[in-house]
Amino acid sequence: MGGQSGSIQGGSPSQVPNPAEKVSLKTWIGLMGTMLGAFMAVLDIQITNSSLKDIQAALGATLEEGSWISTAYLVAEIVVIPLTGWLSMVFSIKRYLLVNAACFIFFSVCCAWAWDLNSMIVFRAFQGFTGGVLIPMGFTYILRNLPPSKQPIGLAMFALTATFAPSIGPTLGGWLTESYGWEYVFYLNVIPGTLLISAVWYALKLEPMQLGLLKQGDWGGIVAMAIGLGSFQVVLEEGSRKDWFESSLIVKLAAVAFIFLSIFFWIELTRKRPFIELKLLVKRNFGLATIVNVALGIGLYGSVYILPLYLAQVQGYNAMQIGEVIMWAGLPQLFLVPFVPKLMQKIDIRILIGIGVSLFAISCFMNSDMTHDTAIDQLRWSQLVRAMGQPLIMVPLSSIATAGIPPALAGSASGLFNMMRNLGGSFGIAILATLQKNREQFHSNRVGESVSMYDLATQQRINELTQFFANKGVDLTTAKNQAIASLDNIVRREASIMAFNDCFYFIGIALLLSGIAVLFFKKAKGSGRAAAH
Repeated sequence: MGGQSGSIQGGSPSQVPNPAEKVSLKTWIGLMGTMLGAFMAVLDIQITNSSLKDIQAALGATLEEGSWISTAYLVAEIVVIPLTGWLSMVFSIKRYLLVNAACFIFFSVCCAWAWDLNSMIVFRAFQGFTGGVLIPMGFTYILRNLPPSKQPIGLAMFALTATFAPSIGPTLGGWLTESYGWEYVFYLNVIPGTLLISAVWYALKLEPMQLGLLKQGDWGGIVAMAIGLGSFQVVLEEGSRKDWFESSLIVKLAAVAFIFLSIFFWIELTRKRPFIELKLLVKRNFGLATIVNVALGIGLYGSVYILPLYLAQVQGYNAMQIGEVIMWAGLPQLFLVPFVPKLMQKIDIRILIGIGVSLFAISCFMNSDMTHDTAIDQLRWSQLVRAMGQPLIMVPLSSIATAGIPPALAGSASGLFNMMRNLGGSFGIAILATLQKNREQFHSNRVGESVSMYDLATQQRINELTQFFANKGVDLTTAKNQAIASLDNIVRREASIMAFNDCFYFIGIALLLSGIAVLFFKKAKGSGRAAAH
């Protein structure tokens, strides 16, 4: 099946236009439509984060229960991405895109109309299952309809779906929630979704279905992957909230994930026509690029996860204010990404990736010495550095990863690359959530040891605070209790800030370590042929 999926993803030589051919307006319209679909699908991963509290309140859900609203979407999306190349050949790209885009809009509206938590989780799962299709289909369209000379332009547009969408998601979600209500986070998909359907209907040619391929499907591999990957995703998403292996649910799902992923690997490595060609990972450039890609997922989704937490818990920012900070890592990319294809023609791709990884890491280290005074004015510069680094990684990395890979394996390459970056993001968030909690406890104990009631400086501070509260009209006993409580809050706040600093330090180190892989890349010329979104 690797060959089947590959033919639809990569296209045969006869399907790829001659570099000298002029790209028609109709083709560009189709490209814009498919890019819009990929953008919406990635945007919906992050856009609900800003409005999660409002959604939970409206549905009567607790914080832990509400976490499944995001988890359901991510699990469904990561399961369907590797299936997309093969299913698009079975049903034809146009038909497959139109049906899933229409369903994505429908389930988005259903989410806005959800009457309780269970209905929301079901609708979000279906939204993720249909939205996940839109991501790799945008890439497929680039390879099938743009000549190699124009593919870097398409890939640069495609990179925005992976870097700009997560950065702008909290901003957009926060603004819609504050201005109109959380339901509009989901209604937002209706207009661009309609434009997507119109563009695909107009620009794409309807090809005949090949339903006979369903009989040849690698169903054992597909089922094992879906169960194993889905279980693993839930473990990563819910593990920290449920205290990892202290939870029987996490233990059971981890066991299921291990068993079924082992079966999946065995099937794919022994089958003559595997669903996904895992042997690509031993190819030098692809395997090394996958390492960088996982780290990119950790940095991309990890930074968008941890920074809003800091702003909400320490600075008390609302969703709109958090969005104003995050957007400084998003909006500049609109202006920077168009220059990446030109840079790829003039500078060694390996150097571009190295610069991008370094800038991204530096931006994280800039956030690793925050204090309780660190707010939007101080964070804006690190966000701008991040905005410069991310585009320099995305397009060059996907280009060098697939250099030399035959078109027949492009489908497998696409599925693996998308899957590994998404898993990197989930893995990173899981580590960061646990790290933040554990390091906060560690720093709280360390700071608490130095704030002794027998210490003269501590006693003086308590006396000052006691006098402050007493001047407000309360009795001395109450004032002293308030002073001790206030001091305790300061200790907790400082411990929390130090934990957030540790999280950013971890992301920066992870990125720099992945950058070592760049040193071992074979030199490759960027043709625009890539396998990532």
